[in-house]
Amino acid sequence: MEIIRPPRLKKGDLISIVSPASSPSDTSKINAGVRYFESVGYRVTVSPNAFNVHGYLAGTDEERAADINNAFRDKNVKAVICSRGGYGSPRILDRVDYAAIRRNPKIFVGYSDITALHLAILKKTGLVTFSGPMVAMEFGNNIDPYSEDFFFEMVTRDKPGGKLKMHKDYRPSFVGGKPASGRILGGNISLITSLLGTRYIPNFDGSLLLFEEVSEEPYSIDRMLTQLRLAGILGKASGFLLGQFTNCAPGEPEKPHRTLEEIIRDDLFSIGKPAVSNLAYGHVPVKMTLPIGVLATIDPTKRGFSIDEAAVG
Repeated sequence: MEIIRPPRLKKGDLISIVSPASSPSDTSKINAGVRYFESVGYRVTVSPNAFNVHGYLAGTDEERAADINNAFRDKNVKAVICSRGGYGSPRILDRVDYAAIRRNPKIFVGYSDITALHLAILKKTGLVTFSGPMVAMEFGNNIDPYSEDFFFEMVTRDKPGGKLKMHKDYRPSFVGGKPASGRILGGNISLITSLLGTRYIPNFDGSLLLFEEVSEEPYSIDRMLTQLRLAGILGKASGFLLGQFTNCAPGEPEKPHRTLEEIIRDDLFSIGKPAVSNLAYGHVPVKMTLPIGVLATIDPTKRGFSIDEAAVG
């Protein structure tokens, strides 16, 4: 697959805000996110349907897909940033204009439910996208300085990221003896498993497989890892990148259960591939922005995780 890097973000560029999944519960956060980007030197447009409410969705499937398609077709727009996740991105994968994305590559940012769009866009176009902070969740809510610096480093600097700086509150843990390199693929584990068997799942051969999750009990994580193992995905990866599994404790701890730590150790680390866990990534206020589709390396011996090529051009 040919990998396409979007042009880097520059001051004065136009950012489009879209809501591909759920509608922000507090619409003032989108407005606060708009003010934030304008205050640091960018122009912003909010897509027509970004505030819509259609049950648990931000508008109908047609409306949400139209906003993404129009943002990519608009040559004035240089970055497309999601307002929030929630639920709904997989519903529009067959309505996205991938040809327009390929013709007009640009920065695309989000996490959680947006994982479905990251994987589908990479599969269909080869475009590098960014699993990172969103408008109504972080940018409109006093974004943490580490998260802010990490984001702009990834989307404005057209050079390899090199060895990544870890946040002081998240001490990474490494397993395995030898370095492993591959393209970063993944995101939210529920969304990865939801795409198995569809035409929107990329090839995981030799990848560094990225996982995070929120509000799933350990047995559910067990089930998803088992599904990925039986589908051959875990065996194809060269290594694993683990972010935060937020609110993933047993719902009834007094009953027999396996802990999340046991599941990760027995069902993932036992495969024998290099891995790094406890990254500042996922459903936490402090987060890395990780480029999906870019070459990276885990080096357990040097306790390093590096981005080996530029994510933007």
